[in-house]
Amino acid sequence: MDEKRLYSIRGAVCCQNTKDSVLGGTEKLCKEIFTLNHIEASDIVNIQFTLTPDIDAMNPATALRLSKTGIDTSLVPLFCSQEPVVQNMLDHVIRVMVTVYLPKRTSVKTAYLNGAQALRPDLP
Repeated sequence: MDEKRLYSIRGAVCCQNTKDSVLGGTEKLCKEIFTLNHIEASDIVNIQFTLTPDIDAMNPATALRLSKTGIDTSLVPLFCSQEPVVQNMLDHVIRVMVTVYLPKRTSVKTAYLNGAQALRPDLP
């Protein structure tokens, strides 16, 4: 059995301030991270979300619980907070940090979707 270590995987998605958009964006973002990194529910320690102040239609943690990512997150601790307001910040963004145990020497893959790529122009 491979030895495992703790990783934090980041990602973000831009969405509109509607329940459908928050639900869809959260589902798409988390499903992408789970798929790219071959994550199973038992690998997940916790998932933390932040959102910009212009998103208040739905909590991304609630959206994840309602989504169909293929991963049962019912027992995963979820946390959500508001992103601090800074000058020239990108609007309508949900950020996520998924903390997981994966095999050592895993090359984790991030996901920045629907315009959130602007947050990390250094990543391919």
